[in-house]
Amino acid sequence: MSDTPATRRTRVVAVANQKGGVGKTTTVVNLAAALAERRHTVLVIDLDPQANATSGLGLAPRAGLSLYPALTGASDVADIIQPTPFENLNIIPAELDLAGAEVEIARQPDHLQVVRKTIDRVLEAAVFDYVLMDCPPSLGILMTSALAAADSVVVTMQCEYYAMEGLSVIVQLVQKMRDGGVNPRLEIEGILMTMFDARTKLAQDVVQEVRGHFGDQVYGTVIPRSVRISEAPSFGKPVLAYDPACKGAEAYRHFAKEFVKRAHARRATQAAAQSAAAAPAAAATAVPSPAS
Repeated sequence: MSDTPATRRTRVVAVANQKGGVGKTTTVVNLAAALAERRHTVLVIDLDPQANATSGLGLAPRAGLSLYPALTGASDVADIIQPTPFENLNIIPAELDLAGAEVEIARQPDHLQVVRKTIDRVLEAAVFDYVLMDCPPSLGILMTSALAAADSVVVTMQCEYYAMEGLSVIVQLVQKMRDGGVNPRLEIEGILMTMFDARTKLAQDVVQEVRGHFGDQVYGTVIPRSVRISEAPSFGKPVLAYDPACKGAEAYRHFAKEFVKRAHARRATQAAAQSAAAAPAAAATAVPSPAS
């Protein structure tokens, strides 16, 4: 179930990998659909000029309808949020001109914080449970600005050895942004293994090696290689809507359940830490009662 409006805090999650073809956009679209199916309110922000998340959720890219004009101050972010055909699921679409945002943002003195400042109004409204940002497959300004705006990152990784090199790069980038003070709260939400082919020993070896190195950071759910998952975008649908009973749809439902469980556990841990930190301060400022 979704949080009540009185207790809702929007969690901003970037789905990122500087390598292309690792299931990043597919994961954004289908995780968003699975969360919406569980009655969570979700906003997808498509930051990839290729606009695959936009078309994958049934919208045609349109000139001028993206985060670009909001980043440059030409429009209000609330005016570019669009409904999708799916209940509880909205999107800020992408367009080809979004590529120009790299140049525009670079000219701003606080370029790493521009995405966060742009979406602050959305977060303050507390309308959404989750904001999922589909990052472009690069280490450019759009991706780093998205990481500066996020609470956490889901890293998608194809079950192949070359993908492991990309994994180490994104993990190091997250650490640098956190330790360098760009975004001290940034953490790895989890690593999701995608395009898993159970028939090959290679895929099994890669999963085992990643789990051995990153431990609990790797999700228990593994997304299988699936024709149905590959077909769904051409129909402008998540696989959960295209073929709700297929193995790919069930895998993303299971992933959404695991994702929510981890998110709630983090919220509980953070709340406990804040309470513990506040207790000494409260005790120090307490007025002693008069002696009887």
